[in-house]
Amino acid sequence: MNELWDATLPWYGWALILIGAVALVSVFGALFLPDWKEPEFSLGELPEPGSEGFVNGVGALLGTPVARGGTIELLQNGDQFYPAMLEAIREARDTVNFEVYIFEPDEIGRQFIDAFMERSLAGIEVRLLVDGFGSFKLKKEQRRELQRAGVKVERFRPFGLNNLVRVYRRSHRRAIVIDGRIAFTGGAAISKKWAGDVRTAHEWRDSMVRITGPLVSGIQAAFAGNWVYCTGEMLSGERFFPGAAPAAGPCSVSVMSSPSDAQQPIRLLFWLTMVNARRRLWICNSYFIPDPRLRTAVVNRARQGVDVRILVPGNHTDAVPVQLAGRSYYEELLEAGVRIFEFQPAMMHAKTIVTDDAWSVVGSANMDERSMELNEENLIGVADEGLARAIAEGNERDFARSREVKLESWRKRPPWQRGLEAVAKVLIEQY
Repeated sequence: MNELWDATLPWYGWALILIGAVALVSVFGALFLPDWKEPEFSLGELPEPGSEGFVNGVGALLGTPVARGGTIELLQNGDQFYPAMLEAIREARDTVNFEVYIFEPDEIGRQFIDAFMERSLAGIEVRLLVDGFGSFKLKKEQRRELQRAGVKVERFRPFGLNNLVRVYRRSHRRAIVIDGRIAFTGGAAISKKWAGDVRTAHEWRDSMVRITGPLVSGIQAAFAGNWVYCTGEMLSGERFFPGAAPAAGPCSVSVMSSPSDAQQPIRLLFWLTMVNARRRLWICNSYFIPDPRLRTAVVNRARQGVDVRILVPGNHTDAVPVQLAGRSYYEELLEAGVRIFEFQPAMMHAKTIVTDDAWSVVGSANMDERSMELNEENLIGVADEGLARAIAEGNERDFARSREVKLESWRKRPPWQRGLEAVAKVLIEQY
């Protein structure tokens, strides 16, 4: 037998087998074995959430400047945010910078395409940046139509041989800025599924904010960072970053993240927002798979008597494996006193947090590893009682249309469901 092996397989054949085995073990370990154990976050208590001391502390810890002044308005569902966005574009006098993950050329997308072309033909600089994967339905013919009208159109990491090692790292940002003075961000993008007001199961539930004044600069910076990466064009000066206005109005910090950010600022912003809650911590997120640090923060707040509620999609979801992975943590959260609500009428896609009565977080990021470690994302944390109140009131309406998950009934779910949750939790970490 040894003579047979020696005769049929030369030494370099054995070398290739060994290399293949090492590669297979390495890939399996990288994908499925846990990372090195990271220490838990700890922090001396910050001042009351929403106070000037709290905002300054968050800004210092995240290394981001604090913006003061202007306005911020919550826009619920497509019936509110699409008209506001289109109006701002049609009234643009200098620049339109528009970045979203999904852009589909349906009846909603067509309205935006027409608005972009009209403004560009009127002499306004219009820049459109979409993700190469999320906006794959925006075909070459629509891009060429926009370009013929003078619109600068770019795709973030379109599929190609030169992007193979980065193809899974996408831009999920929502950074829309008009004239450097009006901005929009939140969870929505451009597609008919965001139209309406959740009157049917096909109309998604989502939230955006309309911002004016100095707070706009953080959204502009999120756009500018990806734009220079894709085109080499740097956006600077008063046209894009107007001087600061008087400080009256809300305070905010604007946080951006990229896969190269070892500190993962979005994770830090989430954690700081959660761990400092005194009375209320209401989390609304479409893809809720909190890591151990965030789960610990949520659990500890609930055990300290904070009103902790989590709103997630119910039976209407566009990502069943993600939902299953998130459900694997329900029992741990429910045992601590967290209340969990699954939205029933349609897909729930909003991404907001409200802490106590004056601090809110809004933006593009989901509460999963992809948003915190792989995607380009942008969030704003805002100290403003009016915004916090508007988000909370919207949450209350959503809770009324949701099914609350109860601990005893959840424990009785069938074994096959538990098995699916366990498998999804392992696999979704690679997503």
